[in-house]
Amino acid sequence: MSEKFRDSVWDRHGVVDKIVGSAVIPRFVKVRQIFEDNTIRDLPAAVAREFAKPEVAARIRPGMSIAVTVGSRGLANLKILVRETVAQIKKLGAKPFIFPAMGSHGGATAEGQRQILASYGVTEEFIGAPIKSSMETVIIGKVADGRTVHLDKHASEADGIVLLARVKPHTAFRGKYESGLLKMLAIGVAKQEGAESCHAHGFGQMARNVIDFGSVYLKNEKILFGLAVIENSFDDTCKIEAVLREDILAREPALLEEAKALMPQIMFPKFDILIIDQIGKNFSGDGADPNVSASYCTPYASGGPEYERYVILDLSDETHGNAIGIGMADISTKRAFDKIDFDAGYPNALTSTVLDGVHVPLILKNDETAIKTAIFSSVHADKANPRIVRIKNTSHIEEILISEALLEEAKKNSRIEILEQPRPLAFDGNGNLRDIGKL
Repeated sequence: MSEKFRDSVWDRHGVVDKIVGSAVIPRFVKVRQIFEDNTIRDLPAAVAREFAKPEVAARIRPGMSIAVTVGSRGLANLKILVRETVAQIKKLGAKPFIFPAMGSHGGATAEGQRQILASYGVTEEFIGAPIKSSMETVIIGKVADGRTVHLDKHASEADGIVLLARVKPHTAFRGKYESGLLKMLAIGVAKQEGAESCHAHGFGQMARNVIDFGSVYLKNEKILFGLAVIENSFDDTCKIEAVLREDILAREPALLEEAKALMPQIMFPKFDILIIDQIGKNFSGDGADPNVSASYCTPYASGGPEYERYVILDLSDETHGNAIGIGMADISTKRAFDKIDFDAGYPNALTSTVLDGVHVPLILKNDETAIKTAIFSSVHADKANPRIVRIKNTSHIEEILISEALLEEAKKNSRIEILEQPRPLAFDGNGNLRDIGKL
């Protein structure tokens, strides 16, 4: 549960309410965006098939100590994937343990990273293996310019390392390798010190840095193989593939292209206002995945819808106060602001050298005032009929709300299904949406 860190007071004299009070919030329609559903229905069987491949099974010998990476990105079915990976390693006679491979996340503390795993259900009791969480690293090499390459100390003491990572487009840069196995090596297993080293030249050089740093790890035979996971438009697991260490550089670019083709999208290319109910590290490293929301924190990545105002209403419980991404919004709420743990977000932002994501946007006292403020300040919108899209989060956009002004456009799109008649948004006595996170 996200702790409440403060109890702020906003608009004490009602001045903001008076200014934006004339804005009228339109009625909304729930619609379904139709995506291909290729979800894996039997995850244990899918993991077992990969471990049963002779070339994969041969990498694990009885008695070996095997370190398994677990990141902070909130993979779908994460605890199941981790549990089944552990079970298969045990089946081959080895001794697995888990270590957080998430760079500086969790406030860059061992306990913070353990808490992130627990929030995803990754506990020793559930997965059946120890969790070794530490920020201590060892230096295993250097890249050409002299920067040091770090590895989690516990992982360095294991006989072998198995990577578990989702392959997907990154939120802040474009390259042959983005989020995935190579980046898990370049930043995740390196903890805060190593992540800082890799980020030192900024995201403009990140595509090159992921290759340079990741390649140092790939020369180390302790890296046995990676389990590459791809998710579909429903934020669910649709592919699991074991990739041997020596094949990662050749295989991962094709997996990335496959993942890009499956990314969900908002099927309205241009509108006035985007409202996101919740952001959090469980949805994206950026709180909201810019590949969906177009809220990029660097100029090195692009794509997605065009709109004028961006509103974030709340933080997820699972983000533990880390509000990375809220700084990309124009407008947010008192509720979200009061949950921000700056000690959780600032180490993350400093390590990545990208500070925009932790800036504080315009804060309004409740959801209703925030939405009215967005309408009032959208200078290019038809104030009487604003074109608004509201989503729960960037991981779940099959069902979304659109304002009436977008209804005719929706009816012309064969991949959009109208689910109900227009209705007003329902606010509680405090002016907050009653269905936050649910639509």
